[in-house]
Order: sequence, then structure tokens, then C-alpha cells
Amino acid sequence: MTSVVTAIVLLPRNLAVLVLRGYRAVISPLYGDVCRYYPSCSAYTLQAIQQRGVVIGSALGLYRIIRCHPWAKGGVDDVPPLRRARYRLTPFGFVVAASHGKG
Repeated sequence: MTSVVTAIVLLPRNLAVLVLRGYRAVISPLYGDVCRYYPSCSAYTLQAIQQRGVVIGSALGLYRIIRCHPWAKGGVDDVPPLRRARYRLTPFGFVVAASHGKG
């Protein structure tokens, strides 16, 4: 896949990352540390979207939010790992093509 096509394919994922990063910077601190799970629901959703894409990542995040209630046991609940990562993350958290060059 060429870099232009990859950038277009990853655009919705990176827009969702931008929205979630904004939420985590502006709105999330107003609530304080109230999540029963680690990582927090917003961090979990961010990771899920980064790894799985907007549709599956959002579904995983929604399922996590549904499970987060006052009677939930809580604890560590990481995003299920992928067998093989196709992309890498920038320091900000945007998703870009993994370099496959041999160096």
C-alpha cells in the first residue's frame, strides 16, 4: 500500500485519536480518578481504536463503558492484543504505517 493510500485509510482512525486526546486533556480531568478499571475507559477506547480501527475499537470501548458501573469488580483490563501489529504509533498517538525496511 502506498503512503498516500495508507494515510487516507488511517485518516478516520487518526481523527478519532485526536478527538479522544482532546477529551482526555480537557474533559476527563474534570471528573478526577473515578474509573474502576485500569486503564481508564477513555484510555482503553483510545488504545482499542489505535490498534483495531474506529469501528471495532469503538465497539470495544462501548462494551467497556457498559461494564463500568458501581457494582463492577474493576481491576486491570487491557485491550486484547493483536497477533501482528500492522501499524505503529507516533509519540502523540497517531497511527502510521510500520516501516518494514531492513536496516
